[in-house]
Amino acid sequence: MRKLFLRYLKPYPIQLALIVLTTLTQVGLQLYLPRLMSNIVDIGIVHKGVDPSTAAAGVVGTYATQTAYLWQMGSLMLGITVLAGIAATFAGFFCSRVSAGLARDLREYVFAAVGTFSLVEMNRFSTASLIIRSTNDIQQIQQMTFMLLRLALASPLFIVVAFVLAFSENAQLSWVFAAAIPLFALLFLLAVKYVMPIFRGIQKKTDHLNLIAREGLTGVRVIRAFNRQSFQQDRYRAANDDLTDANIRAYKIMIALMPAVMFVIQVTTIAIVWFGGHIIADGGLELGSMMAFMQYVMWVLYSLMFMSMIVVMIPRASVSAERVIEVLDTQPAIADPAIVQMQADKNVQTSHFATLEFDDISFHFEGQDGTISETAALCNISFTARKGQTFAIIGSTGSGKSTIMNLAVRLYDVSSGRILLDGTDVRDYTQEDLRKRIGYVPQKAVLFTGTIADNVRFGNPNASDDAVVDALKIAQAWDFVSELPDGLETDVSQGGTNFSGGQRQRLAIARAVLKRPEVYLFDDSFSALDLQTDAQLRTALKPLCADSTMIIVAQRITTIQDADQILVLEEGKICGMGTHDELMEHSATYREIAASQLTASEVARHGNR
Repeated sequence: MRKLFLRYLKPYPIQLALIVLTTLTQVGLQLYLPRLMSNIVDIGIVHKGVDPSTAAAGVVGTYATQTAYLWQMGSLMLGITVLAGIAATFAGFFCSRVSAGLARDLREYVFAAVGTFSLVEMNRFSTASLIIRSTNDIQQIQQMTFMLLRLALASPLFIVVAFVLAFSENAQLSWVFAAAIPLFALLFLLAVKYVMPIFRGIQKKTDHLNLIAREGLTGVRVIRAFNRQSFQQDRYRAANDDLTDANIRAYKIMIALMPAVMFVIQVTTIAIVWFGGHIIADGGLELGSMMAFMQYVMWVLYSLMFMSMIVVMIPRASVSAERVIEVLDTQPAIADPAIVQMQADKNVQTSHFATLEFDDISFHFEGQDGTISETAALCNISFTARKGQTFAIIGSTGSGKSTIMNLAVRLYDVSSGRILLDGTDVRDYTQEDLRKRIGYVPQKAVLFTGTIADNVRFGNPNASDDAVVDALKIAQAWDFVSELPDGLETDVSQGGTNFSGGQRQRLAIARAVLKRPEVYLFDDSFSALDLQTDAQLRTALKPLCADSTMIIVAQRITTIQDADQILVLEEGKICGMGTHDELMEHSATYREIAASQLTASEVARHGNR
């Protein structure tokens, strides 16, 4: 918590200063009230409006004098009470502003930090955990910040000042309730010791529960198709019960703490009344002073109780703060080059040939715990895709096709080797400059809430409607878009669920086409299209290849058989490269794929060439 506050409360110096000022004002005014009450009782009632110190001078109070004194002191108490209430209101207001502002800032910082993460960091944290960290954890921090600003400053002031004032009333009684303070400290330490580990586990269990809930919601169709609703419910129930049990254990300790605190308070109060009564009987203490003393004692004890509430909340908020700081302090595995190197590279990049070269690259995946997989996902991959060419990649599931695309766009970095764009290592580009030159269509078409026009313009926000329409026509999407009642302004639901899989793919392709990049990466982006639409789309894309490089990952032979070069992958290694005819003649793996998709006559025809 301390690290988080020191770093992220810096933008609020004025509000923090006002919190201190209003809190000091509130404490000072509220602690002045018992003194006035003591005077009302001792002077206004017991001595009928005459200060005992003036009695020696022969001044005798009258009823009128007593009434005037009571009115005067009562009005003063009322005025001070109003001012203390105003100060408390403003203190609460500024505390709310600071805590809410801090939560807002943290949400923005976390969102921005996650936006810079590579797939390595995304896999390490998991989507479910990042959602909890940016919502529930920050909410815990906001609540704790408010409590600390509102009570952690006021309560110690009340304790110290009220103790001094109580000591000034009667030193003997002050040591009675001073003995209670070590008991409070012991209770607080025990609570923190046992609650902190439980709360740390609660946050992890919350992540797990959210993960199961997300899987149940996103995979609802699969779950129902396989009649696995009861299995998923059992998983959720087990995680939910586990989280509930952890919360119960934590709150049992918290609940036990409060009666213990109240017991100490009540015993202390009884002791003060007992000893105070004897002192009053012996004439060593005035009744009003005794009442003021009791007020000061109550301020001290209840301030200690408020601090116990804070102590109980601190463990959970501290765990949340650690989790948020972990996200904010994570350095992405993929970083931009140094400024000097970037400038040097910019000087080199005087011409753009859109040539993408993989130079003996290998890649190993990294686990959530940071361990590197022993088996390489890609091993010694080398090829060159040149401007004006269509380069295709095919292979069985898990052969590393999508990994190549992810490496090209730097969602991962290679473990060894180099990827060169126009002769410059992609790691020497800034990520922004690199991705400006690449149009990437991932395996799963991703659409965002908004309109069709908004989604297509995602890669080129300033494009005109005519340019959007042209991109849709190339992507073979204009036919169905033009038939929609609202055309380009048709709303897209979350995830594009109001469109079919093939329609989503074509809209995603149109988004890349509108960008007019130098390199097109299509990662199995035609899989949901029928053969006719696939062929029409590839024909429409051909003119774009004249000024760009196109790399297509596909499962279907018909999608790539006209490519200039075809790379065949098997278990992360190259097992063939060439044209369709060359591979049909020399690559057994390619022929096996072809045999599973083409007719016997087509395979035989190629085999006789």
